[in-house]
Amino acid sequence: MTDKLERGAQIVINNWVEIKSGDRLLIVTSEKYMAEADALKKFAFEKNASVDIMIVEKSGIQVGVFFDENVDIFDGYNAIIGATDYSLITTHAAKRAIENGNKFLSLPLSVNNNKPMLSYDFITMDTKKSKMMAMVVMKYISNSSMIQITTKAGTNLKVSKQGRNPGFFNGVVKDGNGYSSASFEIYVPIEESKTEGIMVVDGSLGYLGKPQNPIKIKFSGGKIIEIEQNSGGKALKEYIEKYKDSNMYIASEFGIGLNSYSKCRGNCYIEDESSYGTFHIGLGRNIALGGIQEASGHFDLVSLEPDIYADNRRIMQQGRFIVPEPQIY
Repeated sequence: MTDKLERGAQIVINNWVEIKSGDRLLIVTSEKYMAEADALKKFAFEKNASVDIMIVEKSGIQVGVFFDENVDIFDGYNAIIGATDYSLITTHAAKRAIENGNKFLSLPLSVNNNKPMLSYDFITMDTKKSKMMAMVVMKYISNSSMIQITTKAGTNLKVSKQGRNPGFFNGVVKDGNGYSSASFEIYVPIEESKTEGIMVVDGSLGYLGKPQNPIKIKFSGGKIIEIEQNSGGKALKEYIEKYKDSNMYIASEFGIGLNSYSKCRGNCYIEDESSYGTFHIGLGRNIALGGIQEASGHFDLVSLEPDIYADNRRIMQQGRFIVPEPQIY
């Protein structure tokens, strides 16, 4: 077990979930992530918590399906860490746990370079700084009804958020009213039928990693209607089709990365979407984020250095926030 992996596990237990004496913690994981689970368990024991580890046999996309079908599986625990390949934050079991007042952290561990996610430096980002910037930017987003995103690479996209409230993740469950994700981001559960325009994906294809070349994706009526068929575009379409669910083509989330320690390199899904200087569009389900879209899963497409407008006010220019507030990055 590496020192950096233990450092990451300690941050998760002590700072993010804030495990306390008497807590009943469930760590959901798989065989390939037992080193991470054991490290989390070690630091939870130091807090005098009781800890169970649930090893799921399902992998990849099927992990989410399992936790949709077994909605009461987290009953009996007041703290849950989903340390699997994919995020569990949008599953029905997670939704039930959160509604019951339990602490829930989605900790997707999927990487493309065999380096344990808990050993990445982005985990050490000051959560107070990310919260401070999120609260500032969310004021402008909350008061808008339309968000427009452009990039020099060719993105020109409009998303609608009438009646939808932004939120943020920074790992810390109390900052998210009892639940969070390991990603550092502002998120908006956008209106599911109103996204229009072009997104050029030059950052990350979510779990598929960084595309060799930028991919032009066209949205109309809230969903993807065309994917450029270069090598990355073909891989993306094949991946979406594996869900066997047309709702996975629906744009359901707009997000802005908040983590200045993160680098969007395609090595780690959570690091990519967390990277300051990026935006992402989430596809598929958004019910846990405050939307109404059901789907078989959720994943994000990440683009670099956006200009972002909340209604007619520019809040980000080429990947840098320009709201008139103290500079903290």
